[in-house]
Amino acid sequence: MKISDLVITPLAFADPPLLNSTGVHEPLALRTVVQLVVDGASAGEVVGLGEGSGERDVLDRLELVRAAIIGQSVFDTGAIELIVNAVLGPDVTPIQKRAVFSIVEVACLDAQGKLLGVPVTDLLGGAVRHTVPYSAYLFYKWAAHPAAPGGGSPDQWGEALDPAGIVAQACRMIDLHGFRSLKLKGGVFHPEDEIAAIRALAVAFPGMPLRIDPNGAWSVKTSKYVAGELAGVLEYLEDPTLTTAAMAEVAQVASMPLATNMCVISPETVPEAVRLDAVQIVLSDHHYWGGLRHTRELGAICDTFGLGMSMHSNSHLGISLAAMTHVAAATPNLAYACDTHYPWNSADDVITTPFAFVDGALAVPAGPGLGVELDQDRLAELNKRYVDSGRTTRADTAYMRLVDPLYDPMLPRF
Repeated sequence: MKISDLVITPLAFADPPLLNSTGVHEPLALRTVVQLVVDGASAGEVVGLGEGSGERDVLDRLELVRAAIIGQSVFDTGAIELIVNAVLGPDVTPIQKRAVFSIVEVACLDAQGKLLGVPVTDLLGGAVRHTVPYSAYLFYKWAAHPAAPGGGSPDQWGEALDPAGIVAQACRMIDLHGFRSLKLKGGVFHPEDEIAAIRALAVAFPGMPLRIDPNGAWSVKTSKYVAGELAGVLEYLEDPTLTTAAMAEVAQVASMPLATNMCVISPETVPEAVRLDAVQIVLSDHHYWGGLRHTRELGAICDTFGLGMSMHSNSHLGISLAAMTHVAAATPNLAYACDTHYPWNSADDVITTPFAFVDGALAVPAGPGLGVELDQDRLAELNKRYVDSGRTTRADTAYMRLVDPLYDPMLPRF
């Protein structure tokens, strides 16, 4: 079963004006979909799907990899990873290489599942859970994009710039999708305002697990203060400050676990975090960790050192969500509800049957493979939008500066 082609399609889809520590999401998010064509199957060609970053450098690296993997067995992902690393060479960092390989590996696993007639979970050792819980991802946001084409009409979610707005957003998320845990993207406003928002959520949804993630926007002093103010309120506190050493200082006084997707980002970064007891929960992300099998390996590492495990998210569509769900279902100690941006972006999905959350969870797609099919017309439409936009990279800070020319993303902000 040899790979005969890798079709690489960049696309752009609608994204709301979601605020974060580096600025605000632009009207269009960028993503890449690949179609891995495999010859030699009895039924003819089989196509495996993958999804990942839409940054120009990732697209360029995928193009380099494409020619090198043609002719390889779709089942030989170990050799394909070595090829990816060799082709990209020493000037590309391991993290950047993993971001490229992850897209290809998911497509290989999807094709393998289709060839064997089994879901991807079976290729990862089998499902230990048949539904995967997700957390509502709450954002401070503007009512509309100020610089959007056509004048920036308000979107269906409305404005959320204070505790009342965040609570209203959470209510809508729960009404639509049934989520049973809530996460707020912080690092936007003064910590006192964000503490007030978390407290308002705790009052509105008593007993519901709550999280906040300021993406390293707080100093160690501020992080300790927030941890004290929200003792007994948060399920966990995610990346309040930068660096593993700084997180360790906060962990010494915090009553709740600290979580990260910024300090522990590779196997090499685990030992220091464990030695310093800097984090208690690692947020996996197969896009950064090098695919689904390496994410399962991360699960084993976390289990060895007694670390909890959840899942990080960025703006994504249904192919990535399918992959996230399969690997979460096959990782025994991934016990916390996963993050997902999908409710913000699902209207522009490129799969024929978009996902629907039930009680905040997704059933593992039955397969074969990832269990999703590509909508070719929709893919072409979003590819045209990408080409017409002229965009090649995400630029939250530059977009924010259209509104606030003096905006400074330097961290820590508070």
